Amino acid sequence: MGRGSKTIDLEALPHLPGCYLFKDEEGIVLYVGKAKDLKKRVSSYFQKRDHDPKTASLMQFARGLDFIVTNTEVEAFLLENTLIKKHWPRYNIMLKDSKRYACIHLTGEKFPRIRIARKNTGEGEFFGPFVSARERDYIFEVVRKTFQLRTCRKMPSRACLRYHIGACSGPCISSVSVEEYGEKVKKAISVLKGNIRELIESMETEMKEMAAKQMFEQAMELRDEIAALEYLQEKQNMERQKKYDEDILNYIVRDNNVYLMLFKVYKGTLEDKQDFVFAFGEDFLEEFLVQYYSENDPPEELIVPEPLDESLVEFLAHVKGKKVKVAVPKQGDKKELLDLVLKNVEIGFFGDRKKLEALQSKLSLPKIPNVIECFDISHLSGTATVGSMVQFRGGRPDKHNYRRFKIESVEGIDDFASIAEVVRRRYSRLLEDKHEMPDLIIIDGGKGQLSSAFQELRKLRVKVPIISIAKREEEIYVPGLKSPLPIKKDEKASLFVQEIRDEAHRFAINYNRLLRQKALIQK
Repeated sequence: MGRGSKTIDLEALPHLPGCYLFKDEEGIVLYVGKAKDLKKRVSSYFQKRDHDPKTASLMQFARGLDFIVTNTEVEAFLLENTLIKKHWPRYNIMLKDSKRYACIHLTGEKFPRIRIARKNTGEGEFFGPFVSARERDYIFEVVRKTFQLRTCRKMPSRACLRYHIGACSGPCISSVSVEEYGEKVKKAISVLKGNIRELIESMETEMKEMAAKQMFEQAMELRDEIAALEYLQEKQNMERQKKYDEDILNYIVRDNNVYLMLFKVYKGTLEDKQDFVFAFGEDFLEEFLVQYYSENDPPEELIVPEPLDESLVEFLAHVKGKKVKVAVPKQGDKKELLDLVLKNVEIGFFGDRKKLEALQSKLSLPKIPNVIECFDISHLSGTATVGSMVQFRGGRPDKHNYRRFKIESVEGIDDFASIAEVVRRRYSRLLEDKHEMPDLIIIDGGKGQLSSAFQELRKLRVKVPIISIAKREEEIYVPGLKSPLPIKKDEKASLFVQEIRDEAHRFAINYNRLLRQKALIQK
């Protein structure tokens, strides 16, 4: 185990693999890294002068160092991920939005309901997790519709639309008995466990018996259920005939940001794609792969644009439990896949860049507004007043950096004072923590809200461009001008501002609704 100190003592570092932790003057962990050779890796931070912006900022605030020695570099990879999850250092790439694959859940209620569950906790039975969201949703819909299972959280006192269109058996109005519903649930469980063929054979026998007894309506219902299950079985069999799973990754580095896209190919079929934007730093690809595949199962083959370190490939194999093939193709089908991902990065991300460039041009900003923060206030007749702040990075929502505010200093309806409070709290905190400021601030409202926010920025001596957008005509205002800017509401720049404002509004309303629900529960 290493030692922590107020100064960074390079001589204390060994020539061994392990993890190092840069800390600020208060001992808060700023960054967790790993190395084959701790002394060489950490020393390089102080020997190099042309750091990327993120690393330069890290070194500006680093005041202490701790380290942990491991036996191998693979152990260092594993330890690094654990330490990042424990400390959430601000200079590490954060992939908080990376979610485990969801399950299908049949609840343990008297009349079980079927739902998608992110966590397999609670009563009832869980099936999955499903690696393919598309396949999971397809199976969910087939099972739900075929067996007419309820999805409502609380059974209503009257039949809903789903009952009237034949999508639910209607336990809420006693249209189905506990025993009959239980039989439907048993069949659903059989399908979700993969016993489709056995269930189909059983249902075919039952259908013939119904027809022999001239129970034609029930026989027709069984016929339709069997048809749905046969199609599901056929689809699953087709998927299993494909060879193996692949992940294809490519990226573009631009303006000190990494724009990265990951295509997930399951058994030869593209099932999902994920995209990420984060600050460029040394070894960003390695850092990304370690964090991502610590949360997600590695594929049998990973296709990347550049070779990976052998210890990283060994780490992936350790996580998966067997060998992971890494391909860096120069020609052929795999190279075409890699180029396809790159093309999607260009189209997907830099269509967003055009919005940023349009906004920069219309607002005469000194640089591309890569980081934009937008504020909104929400209340219900003057009660449960809340503020929201959303952040867009690289033209896309960065939900890791969304913030919610309970209004503390304002009573009744006063949007001007409320917006002043949240702006003051947000940027005084950024100043205190020495975090980066956004490139543009947007206020939901007219000249009054803009003036209130601008005055708070002046008091804090924060010099960030700020605008507001008024809802009715989507007029954009800037401080010091009585009239709105000559930007039409259907222009690209205005539409982008509206998109950001709408997201802030949605986020504020959701928080307002949550607080009101809590208040009702407490009464």
